[in-house]
Amino acid sequence: MSYPPPQYGSGPQYGGPLTHPQGTTILVLGILSLVVCGLLGPFAWNMGNKALREIDSSGQIYENRGMVQAGKICGMIATILWGVMIVFYVIFFVIFGAMMATSGY
Repeated sequence: MSYPPPQYGSGPQYGGPLTHPQGTTILVLGILSLVVCGLLGPFAWNMGNKALREIDSSGQIYENRGMVQAGKICGMIATILWGVMIVFYVIFFVIFGAMMATSGY
């Protein structure tokens, strides 16, 4: 049995999916922001937003979109945790300062 020839444009695509050049950097920054330094979180979040906009507006298929999203989410989590930690430190020092002021030291 012979198969009919493929229609124009329905054959295999040449070149394959693209890779966003900053995908690995964004993922590494996101992971490092969770593990090592929370200050890297906003950079991963910002770069992830920019890269996702580029991916969405290009109309191309990128094989590392999930990697970019994961780095962005890690950056978001690290930034939020860092912000919560700062708020707790400020509250702690305000309460501690008020206690010290009322105790006479």
